[in-house]
Amino acid sequence: MTTLPVQFSDDQATAYDSVAEMLMKAGIDLGDSLLHPPRGEGGVMAVIGKAGSGKTLLLAELYKALEQAGVDIVSGDYESRKKGEKRTLAILAPTNKAASVLRLRGVPATTIHRILYTPVYDPEYERIAEWLAGNGDKPEIEGLTEEALTRAKAFYERNKSIPGALAAAGLRGSDFITGWKRREDPLDIGFVDEASMLDDRQFEDLKEIFPNLLLFGDPAQLAPVNQSGAMVFESLPAPRQLTLNRVHRQKADNPILDLAHALADPMVDFYAFERMIEEIAKTDDRVVWGQRVEVDLMARSPVLVWRNATRIRLINAFRTVHGAPEDALLEGEPLVCDGIELPLKHRKKRLDLEARGLIKGAQVIYLGPGRKPGFSRLHVMGAEDPQVSAASIVKIEKPDEEEPFIPYAARMGAAFLHGAAVTIHKAQGSQWDTTQVFGPDIYAAARMGRSEAGQPLWKRLAYVAVTRAQNRLIWVVRNRLAKPSGPLRIDDLRAAPAATLTLEAQDE
Repeated sequence: MTTLPVQFSDDQATAYDSVAEMLMKAGIDLGDSLLHPPRGEGGVMAVIGKAGSGKTLLLAELYKALEQAGVDIVSGDYESRKKGEKRTLAILAPTNKAASVLRLRGVPATTIHRILYTPVYDPEYERIAEWLAGNGDKPEIEGLTEEALTRAKAFYERNKSIPGALAAAGLRGSDFITGWKRREDPLDIGFVDEASMLDDRQFEDLKEIFPNLLLFGDPAQLAPVNQSGAMVFESLPAPRQLTLNRVHRQKADNPILDLAHALADPMVDFYAFERMIEEIAKTDDRVVWGQRVEVDLMARSPVLVWRNATRIRLINAFRTVHGAPEDALLEGEPLVCDGIELPLKHRKKRLDLEARGLIKGAQVIYLGPGRKPGFSRLHVMGAEDPQVSAASIVKIEKPDEEEPFIPYAARMGAAFLHGAAVTIHKAQGSQWDTTQVFGPDIYAAARMGRSEAGQPLWKRLAYVAVTRAQNRLIWVVRNRLAKPSGPLRIDDLRAAPAATLTLEAQDE
């Protein structure tokens, strides 16, 4: 079957040509698919536009053009030592969830952290990785059958993931990855999606690694905390900011996008916006005027709120209706990584935890206690190798109590908060098929009259919250919780051996 060529809008075509010109100066000719040695003349450029403006489509087409030209794609899970002088491209996102959204669209994205830190492979299993990457002969590995290698090859051809392929052969991450190291050598071209989430330090790190850096961001989202309402791409000179205006995502009559773009109208206040939601909900089931929070969705798709007090109250209501005890978690409860609590002497173990997906803001599902005291088995949402066992400090916050209750605590390790509800700030970069937004919190922001970067804060909050919904938006208008239809479950998560993360690495 012949694939029809993509029809760019005028603004997409202009942006594509501008990026192609930047890459031409760096020695990459997309028009004739020719590669030349790096010239160091690229720099930083940004493609900016609101939800549905076609940023992801443009990113995907640029990726295809670079791959067709012979540029080597760096995935973050393995880099061949034989790459030599090849031109390279890495496609990055700030979180596992954001990277998984791109991977579902056929773009081999990884997290920024997995590019800053690279895995060290066991030499024997590195031979399998080289073979899968097309740089060596098929190896003979003791304990791995021909059938297992065939499964690994078939997986890699579909997904281009070395850890996933080795897992398909029956190996665990702890079998073939012996550690992680900070990247020493720069790469070539970097594409960064969800660039509105970047802070200044991450931006500087990326500029050190990539002489040619292309950012894709939404100027209507919320800026990172402590960034004074500014996004890193806003500091670029005007010719380096390429703006997309036309709406492309899904169908032109997408009611969720209609709501998001209606927020740009200065005449639309909170009351008018809620009336729009209520009217659309009467004729289109993709928008729901919710009289209560649907508790069944909270285990995989958190309720989005503005205030921490609302988040804590909803989390405790979720646990109460499921009959969760105060001193333990139930299998299937959602958590959010709140960072790594390790002393400096355990820097190597910190890299290990973070590189496996346990970075601040990562969404995980609790699968049960680990084999060692203080350890938990976890499923990292959006990660390519999602199931791990890690030393954990789990904090359950209580209404009107300053200190959280800690049902599980290792002496040190990955810290977690409950994830049945999250703030809209933390939800940036993620999308869910169905998203619940707690309307009373947006109303509270509207009543306060605060502004951020010249826009009413409530509109920025509503915009980010609404655009987290891929197919269905539930706008909750009452502080009520539905009853669960059944107990929490974990059988919907991909079963795979858990890669054990210990704190027994030698000090550096």
